[in-house]
Amino acid sequence: MFDIKIITIGKIKEKWIERGILEYIKRLSPYAKIEIIELKSESFSSSNKQKAVAIESARLEEALFKEKDSTIYFLDEYGDSLGSREFAYKLDKENGKIVFVIAGALGYNREILKNKNLISLSKLTFTHTMARLILLEQIYRSVCILKDKEYHY
Repeated sequence: MFDIKIITIGKIKEKWIERGILEYIKRLSPYAKIEIIELKSESFSSSNKQKAVAIESARLEEALFKEKDSTIYFLDEYGDSLGSREFAYKLDKENGKIVFVIAGALGYNREILKNKNLISLSKLTFTHTMARLILLEQIYRSVCILKDKEYHY
């Protein structure tokens, strides 16, 4: 059974995304323990975006301090682009807790990403709330690939 934590900035505001997330958590329940930690997002304007990113990144670093024994993957547009099977096999090789990190609307302070595992969900850009839904769908797809269940064709 996978032990997965998703640490993210901000709450889900769109009900349809929230319903999708809950659906994939339900589908994953026999195969994975999923925990989602939502950290506070910072209000920003055009004049204080950098300050907001710095504050959110500090919140992420504080939350990640407790995850030293986990394998941590940051979702980032410059990360490794994996196919679904590659992603499944990567997850399958992990022995302990896996932590995925999703930045807020403004992204990360680039310093936080130095020497970290980066994964890209796509060359396309998604909202941070959609990224959470897509990540959970890909984790479910990975389980189906690894368990030879009909879902991934």
